[in-house]
Amino acid sequence: MTHVVAEPCFNCKYTDCVVVCPVECFYEGESILVIHPDECIDCEACVPECPVEAIFHEDNVPEQWAAYTELNAEMAPQWPVITEQKTSMAESDGNCPSAQ
Repeated sequence: MTHVVAEPCFNCKYTDCVVVCPVECFYEGESILVIHPDECIDCEACVPECPVEAIFHEDNVPEQWAAYTELNAEMAPQWPVITEQKTSMAESDGNCPSAQ
C-alpha cells in the first residue's frame, strides 16, 4: 500500500511532508511532489503535515484525482529525491490555488 500526492499540491509544493518521512520516498518535480509507491511504508506521517491536504491513501484518492496514482508511480523514479524542507511555491510566488 502507498500514499499518493494529488492535485492540491500542484503549483504549491509545500515540503512539510518530506521532513517527517522516515524512508525518504518523496520526489520533486517542477510543480509537484510525488511519492514512490515501492518505497512508501504506509506510515501516514506525511498526511497531517500537508497544509493543502494533498496526500491520500491510494484507496482513498478522490475520483477526480485518480490519475495522480499513476503519475506518482511514473514520475517518482525519474525525479530527484527530496529530503529537506524548501520554500514552497505558494510562499515564493503566491500562485498556489489550494492555499487561497
